[in-house]
Amino acid sequence: MARVTVEDCIEQIPNRFELVLLAAQRARNLSRGASITIDRDNDKNPVVALREIADSTVDFGGLEQDLVKSLSRVPDPEPADEEVQDLIPTDQNIFGLQDVSAEEEAAAMAAESEEMTSEDIAAAIEAELGGGRPRR
Repeated sequence: MARVTVEDCIEQIPNRFELVLLAAQRARNLSRGASITIDRDNDKNPVVALREIADSTVDFGGLEQDLVKSLSRVPDPEPADEEVQDLIPTDQNIFGLQDVSAEEEAAAMAAESEEMTSEDIAAAIEAELGGGRPRR
């Protein structure tokens, strides 16, 4: 088993922080079943990832893309199917609500209040206050 040192990897990736991120991503990819480009020699995935980086047998560009994709918080939007797009009406009010202006609403409220007589209002107030109770 050959020992991997940071100096071997720094020749390929000069930034130590980037090296750690890429090696960790490569180790994750290996855990998920990515093919190994060197002999495993009974090493664990992080060691294999560092050995691959030191030997330049892994595609750094693809590894960086995998890293960015894994660190992004927003998933890639799925393209909408044509069938779904046809179901969404674009020129209609999709909620089925009518647009009512404040003036129209006030006029409707006034019309409703005019229809009620004073006896209706008194009965409604009495019913709301629990008019069936005896007074003391």
